[in-house]
Amino acid sequence: MRTALVCGAGGFIGGHLVRRLRDEGCWVRGVDVKEHEFRETGADEFMLLDLRDERACRTALTRGDGSFDEVYQLAADMGGMGFIHAAECEILRNSALVNIHMTHVASELRVPRYFFSSSVCVYRDMQPGEPEMTEDQAIPANPDNEYGWEKLYAERMALAAARNRGMTVRIARFQNCYGPYGTWEGGREKAPAAICRKVAETADGGTIDVWGDGSAMRSYTYIDDMVDGIYRLMHSDVAGPVNIGSPEYNSVNDLVTTVAQVAGKTIEMHHVDGPVGVQSRNFSNERIYGIGWKPRFRLADGIAATYPWIAEQVRARTS
Repeated sequence: MRTALVCGAGGFIGGHLVRRLRDEGCWVRGVDVKEHEFRETGADEFMLLDLRDERACRTALTRGDGSFDEVYQLAADMGGMGFIHAAECEILRNSALVNIHMTHVASELRVPRYFFSSSVCVYRDMQPGEPEMTEDQAIPANPDNEYGWEKLYAERMALAAARNRGMTVRIARFQNCYGPYGTWEGGREKAPAAICRKVAETADGGTIDVWGDGSAMRSYTYIDDMVDGIYRLMHSDVAGPVNIGSPEYNSVNDLVTTVAQVAGKTIEMHHVDGPVGVQSRNFSNERIYGIGWKPRFRLADGIAATYPWIAEQVRARTS
C-alpha cells in the first residue's frame, strides 16, 4: 500500500485531497495546525502540528518504518483577496517558514515524490484578452501581491531540491479553487464562497455589495477538477510548474449572476471600494492537458454543487 502525507489536511483543498488519495488505495496521514472546520478529514491518521517549526516538519515526515512514498505540501497562510492584502507580513513569514522547513527536511529524508501547491498569483497583472501566458513566462517576475512572491520563492526551493537532492518534485499553480466544505465567512473566504454567502443571506430582489466595478476577469476551478489535476500531475513525468485551471473566464459580475441563477433569486449589485487584485490572469493549460487532464465542471455546474452547501451553513448559523 502506498503511503501519503498531506500537509494542510485541515484546509479546503487538502481535506478533499485526503479523500481522493484514500479512494486511490493510499494510507494517508493528514497534518495541519487545526482540525478540519466542517467534517472529519478521512485520513488514516491526523496530527496537529505547526509546520513553521522544523521539528514539527520532521515529526510529520517521519514514519516508524521510514518516510512516505508521496508528500503533498499544501499548508499555507492564505485566504481571499481581502486577507491577502491585509496580512502581507503574516503570509510572507508563516508560509515561507513552512516551505523552507518542509522542503529541507523532505529532501534530507529522501522523500521520493514531493508535491508543492503554488498559485497563479505568481503571474503579473494582465488585461482581458491578452495572449495566454505559459508557465515559463512567470519569469521575469512581477506578482501583484506578496502571496505570489512567496509562492515563487518556494517553487525555486523545491526545484533546487529536485536538482541537488534527487527528490522528484511536482508543482501546480492553482487558480481560484472553490466548492463545498471550504471557508465561506470570516474574511479568508475566496470570491465564489463570499458571493454564495451574500446571495444566501439576501432575500429575492435584494442587493449585495461587490468589491470593485465587477469587471475583473477570473478563471474559477471546481474542487473535484483541482484534486484530479493534483493526482494526475503527481503521478506524471512532467517536471517544472504546471498551471491547473479552467479555460472558462468570467467577470466578477458574471459570477454574481451565476450564483443568483442557481439560487433562483433576482439580485442587484452595489459596487463598492475594496481589494480586487489583478484585472485578469490569462494562462495556458496546455502542459496539464498533455497528461490527460481536462476540467469537467463549468462555473454553473460547480456553483450548483457549492451554493446549496453554503446556503445550508447560512441557515444553520441563523437558526
